[in-house]
Amino acid sequence: MSDLSPRAIFADLALLEDGWAADVRIILRQGRISGIERDTAVRAGDERHGCVIPALGNLHSHAFQRGMAGLAERRGHSDDSFWTWREVMYRFLDRMTPDDLHAVAAMAYLEMLESGFARVGEFHYLHHAPDGRAYADPAEMSVAIARAAAETGIGLTLLPVFYAHSGFGALPPSEGQRRFLHDLDGFARLLEGAGGALAGLDEAVLGLAPHSLRAVSPEQLAALESMAGAGAGAGAGPIHIHIAEQVREVEDCLAWSGRRPVEWLLDHAAVDRRWCLVHATHMTQGEARAVARSGAVAGLCPITEANLGDGLFPAGEFLAEGGVYGIGSDSNVLIDAAEELRLLEYGQRLTRRGRNLLADAATPSTGEAVWRRALDGGGQALGAKGGLSIGLAFDALSLDLGHPSLAARGADRLLDGLVFAAGRSAVDCVWRFGAQVVSGGRHHARDGVVRRYTETLNRLIG
Repeated sequence: MSDLSPRAIFADLALLEDGWAADVRIILRQGRISGIERDTAVRAGDERHGCVIPALGNLHSHAFQRGMAGLAERRGHSDDSFWTWREVMYRFLDRMTPDDLHAVAAMAYLEMLESGFARVGEFHYLHHAPDGRAYADPAEMSVAIARAAAETGIGLTLLPVFYAHSGFGALPPSEGQRRFLHDLDGFARLLEGAGGALAGLDEAVLGLAPHSLRAVSPEQLAALESMAGAGAGAGAGPIHIHIAEQVREVEDCLAWSGRRPVEWLLDHAAVDRRWCLVHATHMTQGEARAVARSGAVAGLCPITEANLGDGLFPAGEFLAEGGVYGIGSDSNVLIDAAEELRLLEYGQRLTRRGRNLLADAATPSTGEAVWRRALDGGGQALGAKGGLSIGLAFDALSLDLGHPSLAARGADRLLDGLVFAAGRSAVDCVWRFGAQVVSGGRHHARDGVVRRYTETLNRLIG
């Protein structure tokens, strides 16, 4: 069938922007939703599914770290923390080539699609050759990321990372950071090359990311804001930054500036809807309220934040002020969209000693509430709105209604069953920009991607 010819997905149940609907025909043309018919009958040629819901955006990934999943789970000679984990990460990436990065990123992106993510925000800071020198093409590693996205079919929001220092006050970088480093002129060349790398991808988005306040000077941060505003129209390109992930980070920022990281950022940058503050774990109530009022997205990665011992996001204060959040898989130690949301709610339950804390009167289903919030926040942070609405890309997944954890559930309980019981095992098919890339829970390119990934890890680790 020609890409110009419309086709239809028929869903017995579908989660549309305004709620659940039955007997829905979703008409697709050139990857987008061109029409939605409700309370209708299936027609000849329709592709029929029991339940279709919008796929999520994964707003924060370091794809190369998929290859070190499980490698940092051995106790060291001193107390283990984020900072000792970081040394393991530096050693792991020491020999990684562009082809290695392609192989590892393709594995991560395949697993994201299989779990219900259709777009990824790649917070990409592995730029240079193993000796720290720039490649002839400064965007060589960005090209590898784009190749992995093309191979798997995932939507890509590429966020090249500016990294220049090892600590607050523009401290000189360490040897382990040599592959990340840029000056502003070199970073501008990287951005130009990264834009070219995305040219062949459907709906690709280019943003940028100051790595953290400890990795950029105040003057560099201001220059990066200007770079993000340049290009195709006002407000072009999202801006992401790691912020207040660790207690030591907060203490170091206070020692340097007399301000906490979130407080300092809000005072010195024009933080608005374009920004995604990744982690924002250690905020005061006042900071949480101020971030919510700014319109910025809180980029939460509960699995990684638990794995690294970061702490728990102050969701109560943030949501009370109308704050927006999305989810990401960060270190990719475990890739599962439903598990990220489950752990997000469970973390709040453990600290606040209550249940169903992220639901509200308007959406009493906790599974649906967290899915919808992550959908909206992820779309905002990644520069690509998600959902089943006319004009949007058809990024969606179908659920296996025969899964034991979804049995006998009405529409208003299906996402509770998915998030809190079934997880990714209930994901049947996944579409990205209208193309079906997962069937029966399995990505169409899985065999080849896994084989190349395994060969790469055997060489890097063995």
